[in-house]
Amino acid sequence: MDLSFARFDRHADAAVLLPVDLAVLMVRVAARQAASPTAIAHAQMTYRPAEGMRFAPVDGAFNGATARALAAWKNE
Repeated sequence: MDLSFARFDRHADAAVLLPVDLAVLMVRVAARQAASPTAIAHAQMTYRPAEGMRFAPVDGAFNGATARALAAWKNE
């Protein structure tokens, strides 16, 4: 049994708040990274159009072969 977990200390601060300036800086950095030419090129290279019948398969079931096998097994 692992008993190396940290104990709850009632005298410790429950949450350490970060300065507002740091939060704003982090948001700006994330936005600039997302808008960088490298990130845009990567998003364009990895983009795949959604499959047309992905959520409406021809069989009418998630897996047609399994649905037929279950139906046959149920009728036995």
